[in-house]
Amino acid sequence: MKVGFIGAGKVGFTLGKYFCQHGVEVTGYYSRNIQSAQRAAAFTASDVYSERNDLIAESDVLFFTVPDGCIASAYEAVRNETIQGKIFCHCSGAMTATAAFPDIEQRGAFGFSVHPLVAVSDPYEAYHELADVFFTLEGSEKKHAFFQAWLEGLGLHVQAIDGHKKAAYHCAAAIASNLVVALFAESQSLLEACGFTPETARQALSPLFLGNARHVAQAGPVAALTGPVERGDADTLQKHMRILPFPDRESYVLLSQRLVALAEQKHPTRDYTAIKSYIQQETMRFPGKDDSYEKYGTNLCRNERTR
Repeated sequence: MKVGFIGAGKVGFTLGKYFCQHGVEVTGYYSRNIQSAQRAAAFTASDVYSERNDLIAESDVLFFTVPDGCIASAYEAVRNETIQGKIFCHCSGAMTATAAFPDIEQRGAFGFSVHPLVAVSDPYEAYHELADVFFTLEGSEKKHAFFQAWLEGLGLHVQAIDGHKKAAYHCAAAIASNLVVALFAESQSLLEACGFTPETARQALSPLFLGNARHVAQAGPVAALTGPVERGDADTLQKHMRILPFPDRESYVLLSQRLVALAEQKHPTRDYTAIKSYIQQETMRFPGKDDSYEKYGTNLCRNERTR
């Protein structure tokens, strides 16, 4: 199949190059920024299109690699063209295929969300990583099996998901990626308060941060868990809470509540009564909190699976 790209940003660069490297004919790129399209086309040995309609006519699959807020309008601009039999894809983690291409099947075409679970930073190098990346796929049922098999045939890991689960999926990605940045920044700030410079704080934290990330990824969160919660050390948690500013205490308690559930899985015979009691007392200090807070922390994942 011939693949074209509407939009020539980092994801367009990366997918285009990967496809080229795996025997797919990339027709080329259309972009409102002609320089971006020229760079992407040069990188993938494909063509630059000044007219979207020409790119659509010459492609079997169209990837809309534009910002999330522009996907629906980009489709709106081409939906009245001859698109019968073609496959349209976007790469947003949060948007469903239906939201992007609401009437595409009525027009005889097919729409998919194809999201790589990776942060693309370098458009010229990221394609090397894609063989290890999971892609989530949801969209038109009629072509779903065919398109999933095509993607897998290119050496990609593909996980089919329900469109109604896109928000939960994207939230999972944001927690593992974006929110971890906030936690690292908090750790860095605390070390700076101890006299570290920003640079030495990052150097000091890096072995701990990267080593723990590798352990979690390889062995899972239960096996990787260490620290005061895992030990049932309520005294250390109290010391931590005393030095944290109030807005950060709530986050610390909520995350610790989640860690207790993991610790109980790791050590089913260990008594965590004291630390659970302390955490529960702390939750009562926050406005609007009651015993539902504890239930939320313990049952979050189970509840999400049953929605």
